Amino acid sequence: MHAMQYEITLPADYDMGVIRKRVADKGHLLDAHPGLGLKAYLVRERGQGGSPVNQYAPFYLWRTAEGMNGFLWGPGFRGLSADFGRPAVHHWLGAGLVEGTRTDAPTTATRTTVRLPETADPAEALEQAVAELAQFAAFTELPARPGQSALHTAAVAVDPSRWELLTLALWHGPAPEDAPGTRYQVLHLSRPELDRLPAGRHW
Repeated sequence: MHAMQYEITLPADYDMGVIRKRVADKGHLLDAHPGLGLKAYLVRERGQGGSPVNQYAPFYLWRTAEGMNGFLWGPGFRGLSADFGRPAVHHWLGAGLVEGTRTDAPTTATRTTVRLPETADPAEALEQAVAELAQFAAFTELPARPGQSALHTAAVAVDPSRWELLTLALWHGPAPEDAPGTRYQVLHLSRPELDRLPAGRHW
């Protein structure tokens, strides 16, 4: 499994309706992309959810490297680069996955990144991060009432070039108030091979 994300930060007065329309018009194009576990079309809007910026920041879990490469060298990424400029693409190696309730599409997401100190044992830190995915098990039932949270999918991954650990969680309804990290809205979810990503630890 490979995790991937790029962030396109937009002007403070940018009409985010443009991004919403773009996703509504084109989001389905990856609904059957080979090798793609999921693509969450994430946005942040200035002044909402504590965000200081407008940002389009899609997040991917790839089942195969071939699928990821096919996207990066294909027309989809080429078109995005032509419209917004070529973004830096961040890449992590997948280390663990937790399944939640997947009958409905998620509406929010949270993401944390942690740089490991030079004195930290990377193997131990990764083991702990994967083990901490178990905390999401308490949110695997759909909300009984509005305002409650339920987990769709959570994953942990590592970038060994920077020794950075990433945790991404997709949620039905608002993310839990005590969930750490950056908060996003999910405009669309493509998930052609999500159910083929094995749960638990797999790298």
